[in-house]
Amino acid sequence: DIGVTGVQTCALPISSKAKASQSNFVAAAKALIAEAGSTYPENLAIWQVTEATETLSRFHTPTTKSCYCCSLRQVLRWLWEEHGAPKLDGSVPHFPGIRPRNVTTNRATIEALLGKASLAMQMLILLCSDLAIRSGTAIKIGPRHYNQEARTLQFRTKMDEALTLPTTDSIESLISRCDLNNPRPFITQLHDLKLPKYGRRCENAVMSLKKLRSDYNEMVQEVSPAKRITFHDLRRTAAVRMYEQTGDLRIVQALLGHRSLPSTIWYLDHDLRPVSRATLELIKRPPGPERKLA
Repeated sequence: DIGVTGVQTCALPISSKAKASQSNFVAAAKALIAEAGSTYPENLAIWQVTEATETLSRFHTPTTKSCYCCSLRQVLRWLWEEHGAPKLDGSVPHFPGIRPRNVTTNRATIEALLGKASLAMQMLILLCSDLAIRSGTAIKIGPRHYNQEARTLQFRTKMDEALTLPTTDSIESLISRCDLNNPRPFITQLHDLKLPKYGRRCENAVMSLKKLRSDYNEMVQEVSPAKRITFHDLRRTAAVRMYEQTGDLRIVQALLGHRSLPSTIWYLDHDLRPVSRATLELIKRPPGPERKLA
C-alpha cells in the first residue's frame, strides 16, 4: 500500500538524487502517506496528491514550498515508474523561480565587520565576500580543500558542482595560522586558537553556523544598524563587483559555481542600465569594426 511504499521512497529517490535534502523527501513521503493511508499505488487519486501538496505548502516560505513540491513530484514519479501508480506528478504545482535577496554592501562596511570579528569570523566573512562562497560551504573548508602551491581552494558547491577558486592575500594570511596537517576546517582551527591549551574540544566538531550567524548579526547591528546584511549578501556583493570590474557574465558564473547562466543573471538584475538614445541610433547602422556598442 501507499503507506509501505511511501516509506521506501524516502531512501530510493535519494540515492539517485544526491543533491536534494533528505528531509524534503521525508516530509513529502509523510504528507502523501497521511492522505493516502492504505491505498494501493494503482488507486492513488489526484485529490490525495492535492491534499498532500496543501499540507506541504501550508505555513512555509516560497523557497521551502518549492523544495517540498519538487520532492513530492519525484516521489510520485518513482511510484509511477516502479509501482504502477497513475502519473500524477504533473498535478503538483511549480513555483516561480525564487530570486535571491536584492541586497549588496560596500567595502567600507565589510572592513568594519572584519575589524570587529574574531579570526574564525574573519575567515567566514572573507570566504563569503572575497570568493563568494556560501556560508554553509565555507565553514567546512579546510586543509583537504587547499592547494598550497597553487594557492587555490578546490571544493564542491551546495549543488554538487566542482569548483576551484584562487585565494586572496587576506585569506592566505589566515590560512598561514592554521595547521595544514590538521583535518579540521580552517574556521574551526582559528576558533580553537583562542581556547585554553587544555580546554575541552571535540576533534570531529565543525563550528556551528547557527552560532556564527548569531555573533555575526550582533556585529552587523553595531556596524550597520539601518541595513541588515547577511552572509549571502556578501556573496552577492562579490558577484556584483566582479561583474562591474569584468563585464563578463561567464566569469561571474564561474565565481558563483552556478550550473546555469540565468541563475547568475538573477544576482545582477537589480541594476539595469537605462537605454540611451545614442545606442538606439547606433544599432540601426550597418555593423562595422569601428562601431561597437558601449
